[in-house]
Amino acid sequence: MTDEIKKLQEIIDNSRNIVFFGGAGVSTESGIPDFRSVDGLYNLKYKYPPEQIVSHTFFISRTEDFYEFYKDKMMCLDAKPNRAHIFLAQLERAGKLSAVVTQNIDGLHQLAGSKRVYELHGSIHRNYCTYCGKSFNAEFVKKSVGVPKCTECHHIVKPDVVLYEEGLDEKTVRGAVNAISKADTLIIAGTSLAVYPAAGFINYFRGSNIVLINLSSTSADAHADLAIKGKVGEVLSQIKIKTD
Repeated sequence: MTDEIKKLQEIIDNSRNIVFFGGAGVSTESGIPDFRSVDGLYNLKYKYPPEQIVSHTFFISRTEDFYEFYKDKMMCLDAKPNRAHIFLAQLERAGKLSAVVTQNIDGLHQLAGSKRVYELHGSIHRNYCTYCGKSFNAEFVKKSVGVPKCTECHHIVKPDVVLYEEGLDEKTVRGAVNAISKADTLIIAGTSLAVYPAAGFINYFRGSNIVLINLSSTSADAHADLAIKGKVGEVLSQIKIKTD
């Protein structure tokens, strides 16, 4: 066990109210591509730049092109929770983790068993008719031919994900900020902290320990009590969860 892992073990052992703030790097070990790495979605070649495709304007103006990309690259319905997701669910059951705040839309935290999850950017598993509001699951959208249409009124179905130019859900924001502000330890993992306003949420932390786990450096490294370079699942799987 390295000195970094020993220190992380000590921090978790002595914490009573941990909040986990995660990004795309939490799910890459489940085979879900991130957006900003060398092999990420933003560096792939499409007819339109991915950053343009996942915008509100593009969804409205070129809905069919949006769904071609979205269903192909953002709906990874066969993905399974990895060691990071499983560890966090176990940490919550042990009474040490109070919340997961995630920028991911894949639903893997819930699939692993986490109960209190604040999905800042929504979820591929929630979809709704833009006219009548009828709800649809991810399988309905994935299997639809072209643009998914409501089975009741035949209007366009939209995923409950936050696209560029759209605001975050206020209730989710309040819950995430409240959880972070009350935590004694904040673990930030798998995120470049480059996406705002989500990345700014960590500024509400008033506790004792900030832990950073990421493959590359972030803007918050200098403020962290512990910064570990590595894959999130590989790091967390070395920690033993102790209960009182």
